[in-house]
Amino acid sequence: MNFLAVSVVSAFSNAMLGAVSQGILWGVMALGVYITFKILDFPDMTVDGSFALGGCVCAVLITHGVPPMVSLLVSVCTGMIAGLLTGVLTTKLKIPGILAGILMMLALYSINLRIMGGPNKSLVRTDATIMSRISDWLHLSETLRDNASSVASLIAGVLFAAALIAVLYWFFGTEIGSSIRATGDNERMSRAVGINTDSMKILALMISNGLVALSGGLVMQSQRFGDVSMGIGAIVIGLASIIIGEVIFGHRFAFWYYLLSVVLGSVIYRLIIAIVLQLGMKTQDLKLLSALIVAIALSVPVFKKKLTRSHRAGKVQEAKDA
Repeated sequence: MNFLAVSVVSAFSNAMLGAVSQGILWGVMALGVYITFKILDFPDMTVDGSFALGGCVCAVLITHGVPPMVSLLVSVCTGMIAGLLTGVLTTKLKIPGILAGILMMLALYSINLRIMGGPNKSLVRTDATIMSRISDWLHLSETLRDNASSVASLIAGVLFAAALIAVLYWFFGTEIGSSIRATGDNERMSRAVGINTDSMKILALMISNGLVALSGGLVMQSQRFGDVSMGIGAIVIGLASIIIGEVIFGHRFAFWYYLLSVVLGSVIYRLIIAIVLQLGMKTQDLKLLSALIVAIALSVPVFKKKLTRSHRAGKVQEAKDA
């Protein structure tokens, strides 16, 4: 009986460790979604395609002997090209933003199939991933055994997320970064003060989809498997991470805090999914669960406002009665 309890606890802890590591890797994608959704105020559906694009390109390059870091850089470049095309569609051809993103998402599905020459590609025959390099450097396979892969993914995710938060915090404090933020806040006013808003939109979309493709490459290397459908629902996961981070951690401190809350929101989202799966939920219901999480997270601020208003109204009424 004790052995069974230990086994259950061990399986649960392994699942939670895996969820945290995957949450940080997907948190890089959520940072990209944050740039378009929150900073630029642009609903970019390209994310679903560019996430898979990053994973597919990275998988093909690694299987052809390209070093994992170089493969990631190429994945970032391809994601930025996808963002560039979306930006051109919406700024130069005047296609509505959400439709431009959907068009690119559809196009990228076929492009990803072309890149891989099929629906998926496995890295079973190669050990050339960032996670395997980290595991070898720290001798994780000897000390942690079953958890070596999750710990290596966790270390890689923390390093990349920390570096990206620092770079984004610096970049959005520069003149160009401030121009992007101004474009998202008030496009007309930005144009009035001489900001080229079309260029700022295109640049933001390129940065966003570059980060999303980077996340796709990291997730692919962690899972050692690339698939054309791995990005389906990525935009929902990104939005869920942003909203969960806002609801739990709120708005305070500096811009870096917002970026950190997005990554932590992604981790919390993954932990929720892992706990529900451990409780017996079927994987086929995960998309439904994701939609419910987003809907609940979106509704929390509304309920908070209503409660605050009713509380204030109650105080006012008490003051009048007194």
